[in-house]
Amino acid sequence: MAKKGGLSTLLGFVAWLTGILVSLAVGFAMTKGTLVVPYIPEVVSTVGGWIVVITTLLSVILAIIHYLK
Repeated sequence: MAKKGGLSTLLGFVAWLTGILVSLAVGFAMTKGTLVVPYIPEVVSTVGGWIVVITTLLSVILAIIHYLK
């Protein structure tokens, strides 16, 4: 089994942070109507955007709690 070094941990954190930022950007764009999905009603895109935002924030909170334990 390979050991996790400092660089591997840093790259993992950067990838995780990038995923969080992209998820929040997409979610907020969907809630404001900037990003729409063709053939999907705008209200469904808005609700989907809020679901993305809420679940992303929840996952960040849970990851921080997990890290601190």
